[in-house]
Amino acid sequence: MAGNTDYKNKWQSENRERINLVVPKGYKETVRKHADMAGESVNGFIKKAIDERIESDSE
Repeated sequence: MAGNTDYKNKWQSENRERINLVVPKGYKETVRKHADMAGESVNGFIKKAIDERIESDSE
């Protein structure tokens, strides 16, 4: 099973980047609840919000 983990880690390091986000205490749970209501992961919810802002700013 270790080979599978190594593959995933290698793929992520080649194709993804991380952004650390610091928020006030309790905000993470608020975001989590809204993401759940939207049927999305927290990551997907935040990415969608950023994408919408970028598109809005570009208009």
